[in-house]
Amino acid sequence: PPSSSPSSPSFFTLSPDTPALFTPKDPSVHKPLSARQVLQRRLHWVTLGGQYDWTNRVYPPAQPPPFPPDLRAFLEALFPATCAQAAIVNLYSPGDTMMMHRDVSEETDRGLVSLSIGCDGLFMIAPSGRPNPDGDDGGDDGASEDKKYLLLRLRSGDAVYMTQESRYAWHGVPKVLGGTCPAHLAKWPATEDGSFGEWEGWMQNKRINLNVRQMRD
Repeated sequence: PPSSSPSSPSFFTLSPDTPALFTPKDPSVHKPLSARQVLQRRLHWVTLGGQYDWTNRVYPPAQPPPFPPDLRAFLEALFPATCAQAAIVNLYSPGDTMMMHRDVSEETDRGLVSLSIGCDGLFMIAPSGRPNPDGDDGGDDGASEDKKYLLLRLRSGDAVYMTQESRYAWHGVPKVLGGTCPAHLAKWPATEDGSFGEWEGWMQNKRINLNVRQMRD
């Protein structure tokens, strides 16, 4: 991605139609993308703090980047039993889903924090036991017909805290409901002083989910 200076750390400082700002690792496979293409459809997640190794399914032992201190203080005031060490910020548009899965890579059973902002989303959760000692999910696909499940409609500002019996539960997002963003957020990131005006309305059809976890005791 293009570099950003300390005075303009947000991608929303970029003009939506400036072409070819994001260059691929392999130009023979992928084409460069504009800021509009990335922020409207292609960007699906970013990480904060600990950087998960998706290939080996572990958190690297090296010291992780610091978690944003203001966000960490906010989260730990709400959920003091969980130390905010790593987070995945998922960016959903209508039509996007999250398959059923379990979070079993953390070296602690501290609760998972999930905060929703923007459009409503359906959140499915099903019971499950603890993970196997080798760290995998036990080979269960989490979708057998005899399992009970709970389907919740999460609105902007809702929080889910998965702890104790729900800590290792299967969970996913089968649907994002377009057109449900609260009116006070619909124009974001545009502000009354004119900042980010080219991106006005970006949030009105987005769901942002902040999934926070403690990696180790």
